[in-house]
Order: sequence, then C-alpha cells, then structure tokens
Amino acid sequence: MSKFKRNALISAICLMGVVFWSWTGVSQIPQPAVHLTTHPALSQIKPFEAEATRPQSPVQLMLQAKDAASQPLENAKMRLQILTRPKNPWFTTDFPITEGTTLLDMEAPAPKGELQLQQMLPIRGTYKLLVNVTPITANAFTPIQQTLTLSVAESWVKYRNFGVLAAILLAAGLGGGWVIGSRQPTQPGKIAPQRVRMLLSGLIGVAIAALLFVNVSAELAQSHHSMAMSHPTEAAPPADKPAKLQSQGLELQLSGDPSATVGQLAQFQVNVTETQTRQPVSNVRLKVTATQLENNWVTFAYEGIPDRTGKLAWQQQFFDGAPHKIEVEVAPQANATQQFQPFQVAQTIPVEGVAPPLPVRLISLTYFTGIVGVGLLLGLRFRQLNQPESYANVNNKE
Repeated sequence: MSKFKRNALISAICLMGVVFWSWTGVSQIPQPAVHLTTHPALSQIKPFEAEATRPQSPVQLMLQAKDAASQPLENAKMRLQILTRPKNPWFTTDFPITEGTTLLDMEAPAPKGELQLQQMLPIRGTYKLLVNVTPITANAFTPIQQTLTLSVAESWVKYRNFGVLAAILLAAGLGGGWVIGSRQPTQPGKIAPQRVRMLLSGLIGVAIAALLFVNVSAELAQSHHSMAMSHPTEAAPPADKPAKLQSQGLELQLSGDPSATVGQLAQFQVNVTETQTRQPVSNVRLKVTATQLENNWVTFAYEGIPDRTGKLAWQQQFFDGAPHKIEVEVAPQANATQQFQPFQVAQTIPVEGVAPPLPVRLISLTYFTGIVGVGLLLGLRFRQLNQPESYANVNNKE
C-alpha cells in the first residue's frame, strides 16, 4: 500500500470516529421532555370492571414538563389528549364503542409545569397521551410536543370468567355429541347417522337465522334515533346545585352539552367572573369532578386554575351509558388577597348508550358457536371409539 493510500485510509477512519463521537455526544445531551407518573404504578393499573364488587378509583396521572437541566418549565400551558387503543373486532373489549376514540381532551395553565388529574381507564390496551406544552409568555421556551404511552393489562378475572364459560360450552358440546352418537349406528365414513345430521343441520340453521335476526334488528334500531327505544337512555336526575351561582362577589358558571353519547366527546366550560365589574378572575382554584350516578364512582377529576380569561374548558367521553354529574368547586388560592368560602355548581347529564357493532356481535357468536361445535365433534368421536364392536357388527351386516 502506498504512503498516499495509507494516509487517506487513516484520515477517513479518524473522520468517521469524529462524526460518530459527535453524534453520540449530541444524543446524550438532555432534551426538554414531559415525564409521566401514575398512581397506582403502571404494573398495577387495571381497566374498569363493570361487575366489580369493590369501589373503583380512577388512575392518578401527573405530567411534569422539564427543560434540558431537568428543571420544571414554569408559566406553561399544557394540552393533554388521551386516546384509547385502536379498534380490534377480533379481540374486543368490554366497551368496544370506546376503542379508537378520544377519552379526554383538555388544556389548562401549568404555572409549575405540572398537570395532575384522575381518569378512569375503561378498557385494556395501550393508551396514547398526546402532550403539547407551550409558554404563556411568548418565546419563553421552545414548545414541546410529545407522545407518551400507557399500557393497561386485562384483569385476570376476565380470563378466568372466559375460561369457565368456554369450559361450560365445550362440556355441553361433548355431552350433546355423546348422546347423539349413541342413538343409532353410524354409516361407514360418516361422523353421525343421517337423521341426526339432518336434525343438527336444521337446528343450527334455525339458531343462526334467529341470532342474525336479533342482531340485525338491533343494528337497524340504532340507525333510527327518532324511534322509541332506539338507544337506551336514562333520564338524568336534577342536580342538587345550580349550574350558575353568585356568591361573595364572584360568579361561577358551568356550561356545556346538555347530553352525551358513548364514544363521543362532550364539551364543558367553567367561567369565573366578578359580579360587579364582570371582569374575569384567574387567581382561584377549581376542582372538577365527574361522577357516574348509578354506582357513584368517579370517572374524571381535575384540580387546577383557570386561564387569564377566567375560563377552564375540556372535553371528555362518558364510556358508561348512565347519567353523570359534573360538579365544580371554586376556592381561593392560598396567597390570594381576596379570600372567600368555597362554593359549588353542578350539572347532571344523560348519557346515551350504544350497543356493540354488528360485526363484533357476530364474531363473538362465531367464537362461542365454534367452541360448542368442537365439543360436539369430540363427543361424537369419543362415542364411536367406545363402541367399536357395535359399529363392526353393523358394517358386517351391511
């Protein structure tokens, strides 16, 4: 190798080393980011269980926006969107309507770079948390856009219940196949006698036709909102507090959609103003709580401050088709000059339930029918194996 080629090779190696070292150094420099903390821990979070005997609490989420030096980004505004797992009709959840939808969308001031809330997570799977952090004062820091994930494992009780149901269906099929196979001899090459096969085919056809009729009727009923019983909606009871209240020189007003539908976002807004001057009030604390009224569990809760215009707006989804109550309490901040006794406003909202889609119902029906069918075939086969002499005699006579 000539001296020139050797020097060129050494230079190329050195250049590659410098580039690699620079890339590694840049990648290791801390970057502004949003950190997620949950209570309970991620490994202990379970989805909402409608049949639970114990009271259930929403998951506490705390988002912290920090700069490159791991210091909180103060005087920020945070927007949070919680998206549920994508739709999967083959392995659906307890609330299939909520799959692939937005569970919460809210924006609130974060003076210390923190946003804390409580949210009930209805289904298993991986949730996406879309976080957007912007400065309240222009150009105070570079905005942050980050996507966080939150994985929720299914409760073991659901797997146990499915296993028990599958075992019952399989046992029913086994018993049916055993009984059917013992009624008369089976012709060579056939799994069951001809009359039994015809009877089973007729019964299966009638059952499928009946189930299709029920499911299609339910689907058609959902498309006619104006017809009675198109959606099971329970009327919401009157709220124990007004939606607008004046007290101690302040006016607190809660407004928003008068009703909601499962799978869709409902909009709400809180306004705090001075009674006389009608000026917005921002140096107060707001506590928002959404409660399901049938079983009195909390689906969403937030405590924070309004923006400079005295407003706090958010959108949330009610995944349970039961009436809910939205309650907002206003209280003075600890360092505020104007102190007053906290007071509340409230609004009840009916939630329109939506039946699972027709494909989901048909897929579930196919699974259960398949389990029974497998049990039936196994029962017939076991019956044949336990009667070898009878089948041999029949075949000899023929």
